[in-house]
Amino acid sequence: MMLDKLIIEFDKGLRTLLAPALSARPLPGRDLSEPELAAADKKHAAGLMRVNHVGEVCAQALYQGQALTARDPAAKEALEEAAREETEHLAWCESRIHALGGRKSLLNPVWYASSLALGMAAGALGDKWSLGFLAETERQVEAHLGGHLEALPADDAKSRAVVAQMQEDEARHAETAMAHGAQALPAPARMAMQLASKVMTKTAYWV
Repeated sequence: MMLDKLIIEFDKGLRTLLAPALSARPLPGRDLSEPELAAADKKHAAGLMRVNHVGEVCAQALYQGQALTARDPAAKEALEEAAREETEHLAWCESRIHALGGRKSLLNPVWYASSLALGMAAGALGDKWSLGFLAETERQVEAHLGGHLEALPADDAKSRAVVAQMQEDEARHAETAMAHGAQALPAPARMAMQLASKVMTKTAYWV
């Protein structure tokens, strides 16, 4: 029943927002030494990792919402698998935020709720469009992470290792979505997604 599914998703949301995220895979860069960064560089790196954490909160909510309304079992599994890996990314970002002396975004409940609603709306359009939304989201996130690899302090190899592995995973998610029959989104939709992403990243860096 849909009510049961909503209760399960509500529980997932609480876990995402309130419980420490867990990862089945080891933390990328775990064997690297913690860098000695200047205060400004440390604050900047923490801000970037907070943005990445918000991105993973949004991604997990999006994919959970899409999985709720998916019709094809294969599409549903692809979405759920992507959401599981986003949980690992959450754990990695949390680890770096704490190590850098930062904090998670105060607006995470807002990011999660809005992304869950958006995911359910995308899923309601049909599996091909939903998977197309997933693929486009992952392409934009992959590009965004590439920018963070350039923006992170040069000496912060531990954060770079996390971001690089996340970027690799996001590229694979996009490829999986295309393999399951994703429909390419029209240009206006892609531009709207880019604009929303810019608003989120600029806000999350500070709040």
